[in-house]
Parts: sequence; C-alpha cells; structure tokens
Amino acid sequence: MADRDSCRLLGVVTDRDICIALVANGLDSRTTTIEKLFTESPVTVREGENLDKAERAMQEHQIRRIPVVDADGRCIGIVAQADLALKDKPEKVSKTVAEISKTEAGRPSIAA
Repeated sequence: MADRDSCRLLGVVTDRDICIALVANGLDSRTTTIEKLFTESPVTVREGENLDKAERAMQEHQIRRIPVVDADGRCIGIVAQADLALKDKPEKVSKTVAEISKTEAGRPSIAA
C-alpha cells in the first residue's frame, strides 16, 4: 500500500494478515477495505544495505518478506525468505527460518 502522492510505502498485506484479520475476525472479503488489513509502518531496509541486515531484521521481527525502500521511503523491491535460500549458506538460511517461525506468547501461529 503506497501513498498516491508521494508513492511512499504505507503498509504491507500478507497472507498472515488476511488469515488473522479477515478470516479469524469473520470479516467479509467483498466489503473489507485493504486499509483494515495491512500492517502500518512495516519493517523495511534501505537500498544499498547488505543482505545480512535484511536477514537480521527478518529474524528479529519474525517476518518472511521485507520491503526495500529508497531514501524517500518508496518501495523499490522486496527481499523474501526464498531469496535468502538462493544467496546464503544453508545453515544460515536454516537459522533464519527457525527464528522467523518461533512462536511467542501473545503471537498466534498460523496453525493455531
């Protein structure tokens, strides 16, 4: 989701957002607006930062995708967990997947 005037990233909608916000709350997908589902102020990395920083942010915030923004906050790409699998050593990817997938008190898992 981007601001129409500045093209700045405002939020992100994931399959998890849809499952938890839409399905679990019994909202109607035909009438629910995207603004009610997206995560505002998503975790991002800036263009030019290294893959390690993106991976650490994904682990820390338990997210599978992280938007890449330019200096003006415009989304110019997304790094996904699958991208890491193509670039990193298997043991490093395994650690990231484990960190992202941890369940915490107060954070429901998709399977719950």
